[in-house]
Amino acid sequence: MRRRRAAVAAGFCASFLLGSVLNVLFAPGSEPPRPGQSPGPSPAPGPGRRGGRGELARQIRARYEEVQRYSRGGPGPGAGRPERRRLMDLAPGGPGLQRPRPPRARPPSDGVPGWPPAPGLGSPGPGPRLGCAALRNVSGAQYVGSGYTKAVYRVRLPGGAAVALKAVDFSGHDLGSCVREFGARRGCYRLAAHKLLKEMVLLERLRHPNVLQLYGYCYQDSDDIPDTLTTITELGAPVEMIQLLQTSWEDRFRICLSLGRLLHHLAHSPLGSVTLLDFRPRQFVLVDGELKVTDLDDARVEETPCTSSTDCILEFPARNFTLPCSAQGWCEGMNEKRNLYNAYRFFFTYLLPHSAPPSLRPLLDSIVNATGELTWGVDETLAQLEKVLHLYRSGQYLQNSTAGSRADYQRLPDSTVPQEDYRCWPSYHHGGCLLSVFNLAEAVDVCESHAQCRAFVVTNQTTWTGRQLVFFKTGWSHMVPDPNKTTYVRASG
Repeated sequence: MRRRRAAVAAGFCASFLLGSVLNVLFAPGSEPPRPGQSPGPSPAPGPGRRGGRGELARQIRARYEEVQRYSRGGPGPGAGRPERRRLMDLAPGGPGLQRPRPPRARPPSDGVPGWPPAPGLGSPGPGPRLGCAALRNVSGAQYVGSGYTKAVYRVRLPGGAAVALKAVDFSGHDLGSCVREFGARRGCYRLAAHKLLKEMVLLERLRHPNVLQLYGYCYQDSDDIPDTLTTITELGAPVEMIQLLQTSWEDRFRICLSLGRLLHHLAHSPLGSVTLLDFRPRQFVLVDGELKVTDLDDARVEETPCTSSTDCILEFPARNFTLPCSAQGWCEGMNEKRNLYNAYRFFFTYLLPHSAPPSLRPLLDSIVNATGELTWGVDETLAQLEKVLHLYRSGQYLQNSTAGSRADYQRLPDSTVPQEDYRCWPSYHHGGCLLSVFNLAEAVDVCESHAQCRAFVVTNQTTWTGRQLVFFKTGWSHMVPDPNKTTYVRASG
């Protein structure tokens, strides 16, 4: 009986997963409804619903105008007059971009305006931008997660590249609450999709190494909703703080440096100073060790208006800050300072000081304290982070180190020790002690500081700063040839 129940449960889960995958493959603008939920026609608005269709239309118009402001504002990439067309797609029969076509004439449904003109967006790099044609033969579709508005899927394109697809979550909070209030499913979809459209514009306008790359987008009919929107972006790994705390300091510092560079870019962007109202680790991803912001639908460009400093209070769970009100009637630096304090409380305080080289800790403590008190702006914060990078990459942080008496080490080229490992923290290898060093002298210092170390193996691999990766060993009783490694064994002491 238990086996039968388990088989039924497994079959149900497999069927639901298959349905999710097919939804991505053939209707990438939507997410499958949860079990027991029907994607049927929109419920009729009841007399007790607040606002009605006119209020929904007003909200859609407000979001549309926000998207238009971001697509036009500033001299950055992608600026220009918006074109009244669907988003660019690859031509079905060739490699070039399809010539923009006007949208199909369609009367507004559900009593709300039709789709807005899509912003004019340029290509992020060489080659055509991806469109609907790229989504016709994707494989390996996997559901990644969802928030209030969007669902994210991982798919593999025909050429083998893995990308992320973002679409409005049909079972999400935003769409569901709107339908319950207004009873207009298509109009509510448009309201939610404008968040996705806003994010798409900001990804393009704020293009930067620490902003997720926008690869393309597609409008495609799905279920009872015409022109559902799917964006195609760079794929990143979620930021898991527990895992990050177990990584090397060098990799954790890279994340903080990435964040500092991102905040500097947001403070001086082509659109003005941009703040991330929803600033949490889940809004970021890691791409090849670099931190990138991925969720921009809650970003804001406008500074806070004020008549006095009492209007300029930055509120956080642990403490508040009062900023000056400028003569022009804006809270000075509020967008920048909000980003900076959030960087301190979510990232810097956990990732910067722990297990750092001792000679760098005073400077790192200064960065943490200054961002926690908001005594520095993003310019000074980034300058100090870049200073730490220079000291670490150049080896200058080693000048004040005082090594005691050293043992002699014999050099054995083209050889390695495959076993005799021991664990150390933090290590690049969970089963052994693999650390980065600036030079041979630092490798000797590390080995001397570990009671169990009797040998070390220098590899030809380097970290993102150019430092050499070295395995530290308890002995060298079994050695094998390896042209890419050099072993140093303790000869005395």
